[in-house]
Amino acid sequence: MQDETLTRVRLRGGRYEGLLSAAAGTGLEAVHEGRVVAVATLTADAARPEEQRVTLELPAEVIAEGVQVIGLRSTASGAVLDRVTLMAGEALDADIRAEVALLREELEMLKRAFRRHCAETAGR
Repeated sequence: MQDETLTRVRLRGGRYEGLLSAAAGTGLEAVHEGRVVAVATLTADAARPEEQRVTLELPAEVIAEGVQVIGLRSTASGAVLDRVTLMAGEALDADIRAEVALLREELEMLKRAFRRHCAETAGR
């Protein structure tokens, strides 16, 4: 079996575009919460005969509060070749990005306290 590689080219306006290098007959499907929500259109690329151009329209139904992950899965092997992650709404307050921001703030506070401590004890 040939290695399957999906390279993302662009994601804009709900349209995923990429290049797929895989065995003939391999397709791509978008999977969200365990079900197929869209199927990609594959077209031959004259400039790159070993690859196919991938176009996939993400359906509006996958846009919702919180973090939504859409897996792009090979129909031949079942392997997830790429993921699209969408984040929206108030549910993001508990998101990992908010936690990282808090950790950065705490780290800055600790750095200031450590520097102040070093400055105060340098003359002793």
